[in-house]
Amino acid sequence: MGIMKKLRLAAYAASLFAVAGLMPAAPAYAQQLSPGGSGKTVDLIAAVVNDGVITQRELDDRVTLISRRLTQQNAPIPPTDQLRAQVLNQMVLERIQLQKAKEDGIAVDDASVNRTLERLAQANGMDLATYRSRIEAAGVPWATFTKDARTELTLSKLREKEVDSKISVTDAEVANYIASQRGPNAGQQSDLHFEHIFIKAPLNASETDIEAAQKKANALLKEAQSGSKFSSLAKSNSQAADASKGGDMGFLAPSKLPPEWVTAASTMRPGEVNPSVIRTNDGFEIVRLVERRQGQGTSAAAPQLVQTHVRHILLRVGDGMSEPQARQKLLEIRREVAAGGDFAKFARTYSQDGSASQGGDLGWISPGETVPEFERAMNTLQDGQLSEPVRTEYGYHLIQVLGRREAEGSVAQQMDLARQAIGQRKAEQAYADWLRQLRDTAYVDYKISGMTPPQH
Repeated sequence: MGIMKKLRLAAYAASLFAVAGLMPAAPAYAQQLSPGGSGKTVDLIAAVVNDGVITQRELDDRVTLISRRLTQQNAPIPPTDQLRAQVLNQMVLERIQLQKAKEDGIAVDDASVNRTLERLAQANGMDLATYRSRIEAAGVPWATFTKDARTELTLSKLREKEVDSKISVTDAEVANYIASQRGPNAGQQSDLHFEHIFIKAPLNASETDIEAAQKKANALLKEAQSGSKFSSLAKSNSQAADASKGGDMGFLAPSKLPPEWVTAASTMRPGEVNPSVIRTNDGFEIVRLVERRQGQGTSAAAPQLVQTHVRHILLRVGDGMSEPQARQKLLEIRREVAAGGDFAKFARTYSQDGSASQGGDLGWISPGETVPEFERAMNTLQDGQLSEPVRTEYGYHLIQVLGRREAEGSVAQQMDLARQAIGQRKAEQAYADWLRQLRDTAYVDYKISGMTPPQH
């Protein structure tokens, strides 16, 4: 089964696979020259976190591994001081959460860790032994990777207890969501043609990164409003997969667009840029309404779930494959498939997703079952059309849509889908708020010169 069909497992697998190149070895003890000239050494302390410490050796190990990972990906490496500050802030936040988990009595046993490692191997299309070899070949000791898996599971259980289990969605919220997906005039719904500029800033990013992204988005908004060509701004600045196309989304039904965009469109004229930046779970969006047209579908008593039959070829970045190499290889495959080549054969040969053995076929995908970048690209394709290389957290994808259909789901099933979408959005925001509160109530003392806590 392809990892794109199992979003929760897929997202976890990808994040943990990346973490393998970022996380440090087992914690080192604090070392510095001891009084009295005994000759024994203990590591210098980088930061005190409540009743625990982060040592400079731990910080150096983490920075070294992140730098190595960025080098493997041919990605730019921030200046040393900036990188160390970002990494230390992330380590502080992680340590605070682990301390909270211990306080709450949350623990993860070896059996749970082993089951997770087996699922990760399966999600990456490998048996456990092969997966372990791949991890170790990337320079990450298996003991370190196992420790990181335990940490991720612990933080996941903590989030479930402290945040996710407390999220509730009312029937009124479901009704409003469905109404927003269908538009204010259900029988006369218009398709919307947008251009957009996306600046990445996930809700769990540091305050410094979020503020920088928002500042950049606001500056771009002013440029767009002052008459600068929107598509040129998108090509130069957007971090979305469609940046090369000037951020052009084409015509989409409101149900295919974020609700915030649909709401904005209700007060916009064609050609107008939305007067404010839109905050999403992934970052900041500047949007321009290009045009409206009469909806191509028909309304019904309940919103219809349109499913897409799709297949893809995934090339992961890292482990010897750079971003330019992945893009170039997929462009070569795209040319051969467009000239009559067998997509399924290429997928079985090259794809690094679990769906490779099925020729890259992911089956019928419902809204919300894939990551946003994949779904947005998929939704712009006609039947049989091939995408350009699409970047997601997993790597680069070559996507082909095989068909679409309206699901036969009941009203209750459709309402359940809406409830899940609302719950996920509320949980992401609540988690970001909870992390900030947890950080604000913790005692943190930076011991490295020039380091200060992130401002809220």
